[in-house]
Parts: sequence; structure tokens; C-alpha cells
Amino acid sequence: MVMSSRIATRWSAWLVIAVGVFVVLVGVGTLVGAPWRYASGGVAIAALQIFGAVSSVAVGVGIAWLGVGNTREKR
Repeated sequence: MVMSSRIATRWSAWLVIAVGVFVVLVGVGTLVGAPWRYASGGVAIAALQIFGAVSSVAVGVGIAWLGVGNTREKR
């Protein structure tokens, strides 16, 4: 029963890391795709879209960092 709990904890930690990496990749993909080129709202809309993409990368890094820290603590 203890081993089952350890495996579940390890998988959940890796799942958190995977979600963080996915969010980072989505943010980077958004930055590379540059959707603000097609925005008709001007500079303000473009700035908000760039800020959102960079924020997505920051949030993804934070989530992955928490997952790595959680994995290290469980050992």
C-alpha cells in the first residue's frame, strides 16, 4: 500500500512538471506565431497580446518549478 502511494505521488509530480512545460511551449509558440501582426486594434492590443504570451511562459516556468521542488521533497 505504501508503494502504491509513492508511485501515485511521483506520477502526480511529473504531471505537474508536464503541465508546466506544456504551458511554456504554448507561450513560446504564441510568441513565435506573432498573432499581434493580424490584430486590428493597434499598438495597445499588440502589447496586451505580447504581455499575455510572456506571462504564459512565466506561469509555465513557475508551475514546472513547483513540480520539480515537489519531486525533490518527496524523495
